Amino acid sequence: LDPALLRPGRFDRQVTVGLPDRAGRLSILKIHTRGKPLNDDVDLEQLSKATIGFSGADLANLANEAALTAARLSHRKIMMSDFLDALDRILLGTESPPLSNEKERRLVAYHEAGHAIVAALLPGADPVLKVTIIPRGQALGVTAMLPDDDRRNYPSAYIRTQMAVALGGRAAEEIVFNEVTTGASNDLKRVTDLARRMVTQFGMSDAIGPLNFGDDERQPFLGYSLAQGREYSEETAAKIDAEVRRLVKEAHEQALELLRKHRSELDALAQELLENEVVERDRVLAIVGLSDTEEREAEEYTAFLSSKQDGIE
Repeated sequence: LDPALLRPGRFDRQVTVGLPDRAGRLSILKIHTRGKPLNDDVDLEQLSKATIGFSGADLANLANEAALTAARLSHRKIMMSDFLDALDRILLGTESPPLSNEKERRLVAYHEAGHAIVAALLPGADPVLKVTIIPRGQALGVTAMLPDDDRRNYPSAYIRTQMAVALGGRAAEEIVFNEVTTGASNDLKRVTDLARRMVTQFGMSDAIGPLNFGDDERQPFLGYSLAQGREYSEETAAKIDAEVRRLVKEAHEQALELLRKHRSELDALAQELLENEVVERDRVLAIVGLSDTEEREAEEYTAFLSSKQDGIE
């Protein structure tokens, strides 16, 4: 709406309708799957967790796409795999032709396996949903996670864990191939952004202290000295850059250490990806020697420690 329409006196009340939370998404999915023949393996609770950020219309589209997928594959009922295929198509685009270059295919398998192994073994990381090396859209492979959208406060331990997981792909490339590729560019951008926010917005750096320097998103990624309206000195800018480098380096070293220690699990998952192209959550946990129960217990304990460390009650 034009801001002029929202001036005081023109509307008595303004009601903001946000995106549905997990419980809301579950209720919406139940409505849009009512009357549709669902197979016994369909888990709407799991789908509600995997559709963070979806609106009611998005969820209706997901249910319809899953039904079309089932019809196209001549399934008598809509299966969970039909929902997951539809979800992948909505989030990542349609499948592209598989990689024909065996060397690149092997590199992508190890890159995605690196993300998944770090996420599965690092306490407090978002649970792995599945790993695939089937190209979709611009992505040559994907490690899908199940973040907790009920969480509103993020302790520093969680952010550091996210950074280590994001660098797991690059770390795997270094360990296995002794080189790095451009495939990790988006991971590096995300990790650098998280580290800079920790330092400049969240007050999570002892060297800088509990300060907030405004929204860095309005500043260019390079050339901070040329940015307008900067709220700190050249000396502070140098300290911020040093802290960002330190945080990224620590996350990188954590990923490297974990993957070197679990090289056999990394090889096993990469090999399974090369053979099957898709590895689901249960199989990932089996490869690293964890069960769902053990992972949940580790996550709960880590969340407890993080809350004490960061003063969140």
